[in-house]
Amino acid sequence: MEGLLILLLIAAAIGVAVVASRRSKERELQRREAELAPVRKLVFEDVTSLGEQLQELDLELAGRELSPGENADYQRALDAYESAKTAADSMTQPDHVRHVTEILDDGRYAIACVQARVAGEPLPTRRPPCFFDPRHGLSVTDVPWAPAGGVPRDVPACALDAERVSAGADPDSRMVMAGAQRVPYYQAGPAYQPYAVGTFGGLGPVLFTGLLFGGLGGFDMLGDGIGAIGDGIGDLGDGIGDAIGGLGDGLGDMFDGFDF
Repeated sequence: MEGLLILLLIAAAIGVAVVASRRSKERELQRREAELAPVRKLVFEDVTSLGEQLQELDLELAGRELSPGENADYQRALDAYESAKTAADSMTQPDHVRHVTEILDDGRYAIACVQARVAGEPLPTRRPPCFFDPRHGLSVTDVPWAPAGGVPRDVPACALDAERVSAGADPDSRMVMAGAQRVPYYQAGPAYQPYAVGTFGGLGPVLFTGLLFGGLGGFDMLGDGIGAIGDGIGDLGDGIGDAIGGLGDGLGDMFDGFDF
């Protein structure tokens, strides 16, 4: 009798551990997907934008015989687009965004080089993409700018956004959803930090300090994360409770079968 009880207790302990492990793995997968989702969305949009820029370049080059330099840069842009698509599809964690954004940056610069060669202009200086929306392409200058209630800083901007900021108008910022609000991506909370750092490299921490971690959007996301942790603990408790409840039922049925 005692031996049977010991075996049942061991089996119950194993069952509880299996349930807890399964729930933990499910929650970890969900957490990773939640972290990757906003970064993946922006990256896919950037890849699509590069493809659209290549289509526009094709129209510009239609009927023109390319020089060796033009053809080399054009092929480089095409290769970057294909490589970026492959790298984006292979992303499994937010930090992988850096590899994709580096490829996209190469593609944008190659397109700018083709356009400069065709126009008979010097090759452009390689600069970071536009801070307000990297899909705008290479920045042409740095402009002093501050978000509402923020501290001014110099940020890289494309020609159109530099003109807007200089005129005191709002830049054409890339908007994303943060909770129930639509806000610029650079104020949407820490979920977008990997994208920002991957896109702007060493400039990322300088440009985004006080932006990605500030604002209501960041606190909304923090609240969502805490809520998700609470849900995970609740599910784990439910799983353990179910296992223990099943053990109790099993022991009760066993003892009912004994005649004391």
